[in-house]
Amino acid sequence: MKGIATTLTGLLIVLFAKAGEIDTISVYSNTMKKEIKCVIVKPERYRKMDKLPVVYLLHGWSGNYAQWVKEATQLGRKADELGLLLVCPDGGYDSWYFDSPIDSSVRYETFITKELVPYIDTHYKTDADRQHRAITGLSMGGHGAFYLSIRHIDLFGAVGSISGGVDFRPFPKNWNISGRLGDTACCKTNWDQHVVINLADKLQPGDLKITFDCGVEDFFIPGNRALHQKLLDKKIDHDYAERPGGHTSAYWTNSIDYHLLFFRKVFDKAK
Repeated sequence: MKGIATTLTGLLIVLFAKAGEIDTISVYSNTMKKEIKCVIVKPERYRKMDKLPVVYLLHGWSGNYAQWVKEATQLGRKADELGLLLVCPDGGYDSWYFDSPIDSSVRYETFITKELVPYIDTHYKTDADRQHRAITGLSMGGHGAFYLSIRHIDLFGAVGSISGGVDFRPFPKNWNISGRLGDTACCKTNWDQHVVINLADKLQPGDLKITFDCGVEDFFIPGNRALHQKLLDKKIDHDYAERPGGHTSAYWTNSIDYHLLFFRKVFDKAK
């Protein structure tokens, strides 16, 4: 696997100049036969530090690898304060972070779990075990974080979701999900097999440390409430919160601080 590290210029450098360091890298995906960009946020004292826990931050639908650092400008400071390495991969415009069963060019589950995680652990000073690796995301990325962590418990010890599309079945015409799974009329099984609310049936108590939240005015709130109830019924420990707000950048950039603190506490207990 090839990787090219460069320094992100312009606005992002200004934002992170006094707190944290930021790289952009391009990781070649053998699976999809293309370079995929990723932002890495490191603590300012990274060069003097030993191995760091890692948090993967997944962007939302129509976003890209730079969405998190553009919208949550505090991430450099948080990386410093909490001693974390933050990894923000590009997940495609509308991939939903799975390997599409109908489009062989969309293989973001394989990319993140089989190609990106090993690349990060090889090229950065990471504490390379599941107890020190977490994943979260916003909207489509919230779905992706749950989807990937449930299917790859060997890789991730903790998961979060912010305004996550944990049950996208009520929205069959939205966000090109049908372009990735097929139309619900012909391919209902694909939808049922790839939606987080159903994948949660596989979870057992203790599998993952879980935190997720959603705004009370968000169109995804019914699915998040249903997931919360399912986890309660299965007696799976988790943190769940509802806060004022909708499906907005202001909500996500506030919520990420809580997720990073949650993960830091998880990592501390794993020492």
